[in-house]
Amino acid sequence: MIVYSTKHKDMTIYEIKRRLEDTAPQYFSRESMKFFGQTMKDFRVYKQKDGRFLFTAPIRQRTRFSGSEIWATIGETRRIFNPETNRLEREAKA
Repeated sequence: MIVYSTKHKDMTIYEIKRRLEDTAPQYFSRESMKFFGQTMKDFRVYKQKDGRFLFTAPIRQRTRFSGSEIWATIGETRRIFNPETNRLEREAKA
């Protein structure tokens, strides 16, 4: 198992993807990303007060509109990444 430093002030989605290779390798797989109509550039990362990181991205679906195909946003991915455990957590409901 690879050990990463948890002293990062800023965390990128690419760093989160690398850290999830052992605990959730399917999360950023090509098949999963394609299913949700997402790319790595769609993701935004926000540092939380407790040291964890919230990341978000739109969920898109391909639809036909006026004879052409478009990607319509139908939802949003919102997950918490814990850098101490390198695991994903669900966002607490307010």
